[in-house]
Formats: sequence, C-alpha cells, structure tokens
Amino acid sequence: MAASQASLLLQKQLRDLCKTPVDGFSAGLVDESNIFEWRVTIIGPPDTLYEGGFFIAIMSFPSNYPNSPPTVRFTSEMWHPNVYPDGKVCISILHPPGDDPSGYELASERWSPVHTVESIVLSIISMLSSPNDESPANVEAAKEWRERRDEFRKKVSRCVRKSQEML
Repeated sequence: MAASQASLLLQKQLRDLCKTPVDGFSAGLVDESNIFEWRVTIIGPPDTLYEGGFFIAIMSFPSNYPNSPPTVRFTSEMWHPNVYPDGKVCISILHPPGDDPSGYELASERWSPVHTVESIVLSIISMLSSPNDESPANVEAAKEWRERRDEFRKKVSRCVRKSQEML
C-alpha cells in the first residue's frame, strides 16, 4: 500500500516539475519503468564557485516516501564539505525524522513528509552556495574550505570543467 501511495505522489511531483520547471535544475527518471529513481541535473548556482557546472545526481526514494527521505548521490565529481567522497549528499533535511542521536540537529531541521523533490533540490543548491563546515561529510574538503581556500577553489574549478565536458 505504501509503495503505491509513494508512487502516486512521485508521479504527481514529476508531472508538476515537467509542467512548471524550476530555475537551477531539471529532473527526470533514470528509467521510465522505475518512479523511485530520479536523475537530477543541478546547474551550479550563479556567483558561487560551482557556477557554470552541470552536476548530475541520483535521487533514490524509499517505498515509504514521503515518511522517509530519499538518498541523493552525485554521480558527477563533487568537491564539497557536505558531500561524502562517494557523492552522497549530507544535509539535515535528508536525515531520518526525529531526534538526532548525536544531538547536533534539531528534529525540526531533519526530514519531514512536507518536503518535495523541489524543496530537496533547492536545499542542495543552497548547500552549494554556502557549505556547512561544522558538520562535514568530507573532512578534507571542509579543512581546505577553512584553511586553504585557493586549493579548494582549484578543485571545485576542476569539477566544474569536468561537468561541462560530460555534457
């Protein structure tokens, strides 16, 4: 039952995004037969180090969506404090609902069923604009962001160039 409700909700969100595209990204299915796996292209936000890039991510939705969050993983190379080396995005709204076992995040900052594909991707775009280096997924990127900003810039520039070449 939950999977069919999730499927209907995801079909509606996909239809809405196709009808009314949102600036900064495009979304579609990885495979037309699977509504639970989306391919998202995020355009590097203007006036950020990621400007000009076209970053591909895969959103995988659980069968009990929207009660549980999807996972989002960049398949494009990404150098960012809040993206694990394997590409998985680490932002509060993608963490399971409820209290944070480590006590870092408020329950209100974590996943809530009111989030949509659009709100998730807009949060990721915001993350690209302003990294959170206090709770990094990629410790090396966070250290570089804090201590060696020029090195960080060079690595991000390489990621942007690579993303442009992949088009």
